[in-house]
Order: sequence, then structure tokens, then C-alpha cells
Amino acid sequence: MVDLSGTLFDLTGKTAIVTGASRGIGEAIARRLAQHGANVTISSRKIESCETVASSINEAEGRQAAHAVACNISDEAALENLVKETNDVFGPVDILVCNAAVNPAFGPSKAITDQQIDKIFDCNIKANHKLAHLCLPQMEQQGGGAVVIISSIAAMVGSLGIGMYGVSKAADMAIARNLAVEYGKKNIRINCINPGIVKTYFAEALWKDPKVEKAMSASIPMRRFGEPDEIAGAAVFLASEAAQWMNGQSIVIDGGTVIGVGSM
Repeated sequence: MVDLSGTLFDLTGKTAIVTGASRGIGEAIARRLAQHGANVTISSRKIESCETVASSINEAEGRQAAHAVACNISDEAALENLVKETNDVFGPVDILVCNAAVNPAFGPSKAITDQQIDKIFDCNIKANHKLAHLCLPQMEQQGGGAVVIISSIAAMVGSLGIGMYGVSKAADMAIARNLAVEYGKKNIRINCINPGIVKTYFAEALWKDPKVEKAMSASIPMRRFGEPDEIAGAAVFLASEAAQWMNGQSIVIDGGTVIGVGSM
């Protein structure tokens, strides 16, 4: 275990919540936050998966660095319980990472149903808004804090298959900007990370078939998809003093996908 105390990236004693942390990008972020000293609540819908990750982190760090809490982010009462249980175990929230998201529809926008739109908006927009406002008063009382919302490059380009998901992720960028304006004077920073295609369960349809992966990655300047841990470092940065004057911004981590469009 590396001693990071005294560095710009030291998160010792900080309390963090990471949604969607039982696998993929959320798990990678939770592990790196704990590695840098934070106490982290691991949250997703299934408590067993959360407990497995929390136990693994505790073993790796040699301390009780992680606690598992089941939470369906579309349920406001569950969000309230997530914050309450985090407070009971670790204290007031210093860092919130809104990572959990859904995409129940793939295809042209004319085919999406109202029910699918509602699910996307409830989980990808409303949940982040509500959870942020459950944590922001605690951050304000403590004199500062950081919110990191995991958006997507889908927020920045059009799509033939995940258009409404992209709309929701663009809304997340707007949430970050608006909250940054509202809470910047309270020393609270709200920023986004916009990943490209990362090899997670969420995106496995794009990489599970080697032929599909090869065809899609051919348009990426780095010629490959990302790994979850390649997103985690940016979350540590945004949560730490290293990013103390960064507010309302979005960091794109995509291997050059967006800039590489049309460069073939």
C-alpha cells in the first residue's frame, strides 16, 4: 500500500459514496478512492455484489475502508437511506460519485417508448439531481466537497442507437454546470467525466464479439476500447485538492474517439 498522505491526491479521512460500484467503472473508482485514503460506500441494487467488492477493498487496504449499501437509484427513499447509512458508518459525505445509469433502449429514436424514456430520465438525471441535493448540505456545512457525475461521450455526438441515453448524459453535464454555479461559492465542485467505450458489462455488446470490437475500435486513434481503471484516476483527481479550482467541467476520456471521427 502506497503512502499518499501529504500529496495533492490524498483523500485520507474523506467519506465517499459511489453508485453503481459493484462492477465496472464504479468499482474501479471506489477501489482507487479507497487506495488514496477515502472511506467509500459501495452501492448498487444487489447487496451481495456490493458486499463482495467492499470485502475485497477492505482486504486490499488493510482497514475498514468500504461499506456496502444496496440502493435502487430510481427510489427516492433508497437514496435517502444510502446517505443516512453512509453517515452512520463513516460520517458526513465529502465526495459523491454518481456513476449508476441505465439504457433500456437501443435503436432509432422513433422506436423508444415513453416507459423507456421515463426509466432513462429517472435513473440518469433525476437520481443524480436528488442524490446530489441530499449530499450538498453536508458538504456545505463542512466547508467544501466534490461531486463527480459520470456522463458519456454520447452526450457530445449524435447516435443511431442510443440517442435518448445521450440526451440524458447531456443533461448530466448541464446539472454539473448549474450546480457548480450554485455551490461554487460554498467551495463545492461539481464536474463530469465523459468516458468513451469502456469494457464493462454495460457495454459488452460492443466488445464481447472480437469482430465487432475490432471494427469499432478501428475509428479510435488509440485503436482500442478503454478499461474501467483508466477512468478511475480522473475521479480521484476531481475528488482531491489537485482539482480544487476545477468546477462545472467535463473531462473526456475516450482514447481520442471524439477527435478521431472522420480522421480515417
